[in-house]
Amino acid sequence: MSRQSHHQLRIIGGKWRSRRLRFPAIDGLRPTLDRVRETVFNWLQHDVEGARVLDAFAGSGALGLEALSRGAKEVVFLEKHPKAAMQLKENLTALAATHAQVWAGDALVWLKQHTEPYDLVFLDPPFGKELLQPAIDSLILLPGALIYIEHEGNLQPKIPAHWIERKSKTTKDFCFRLFEVADVEKS
Repeated sequence: MSRQSHHQLRIIGGKWRSRRLRFPAIDGLRPTLDRVRETVFNWLQHDVEGARVLDAFAGSGALGLEALSRGAKEVVFLEKHPKAAMQLKENLTALAATHAQVWAGDALVWLKQHTEPYDLVFLDPPFGKELLQPAIDSLILLPGALIYIEHEGNLQPKIPAHWIERKSKTTKDFCFRLFEVADVEKS
């Protein structure tokens, strides 16, 4: 693979602020834009440090890497595309990030096999592949967990009744939303 086939993303904040990392040019791979990540991590500013994070459909790893940079205790990256998963592993090695792991495989399969709770989950699947709803339906989360989803503007995923929308923004092309799992015992 030539150097021209790699793109770069920039970490916005935290200990790796302004670090640039490569990711491969793959159809459908669209790292969360800098301005969107900045907004999302402003929403999450008090919730990332010490959190166990799951970055499903990680792609470039932009969201999970940002969480690690800002003090997440652990990040699990799920990425199906072999080149993207390999580059993500290389980026984690370059950052000396020892509290992260990459699972190179289908995120939906992983979600069905692993039920341990996470404090924060990023769901930003490739658009047009009908992956968001099965991912939402597969999550097992404890009260207080946060879920970030990014999806096409015309998509209306069925959100579980016990997920409370904390924040959302819509552009002409996509929506990004932050939910918190409510404690159904207290409701």
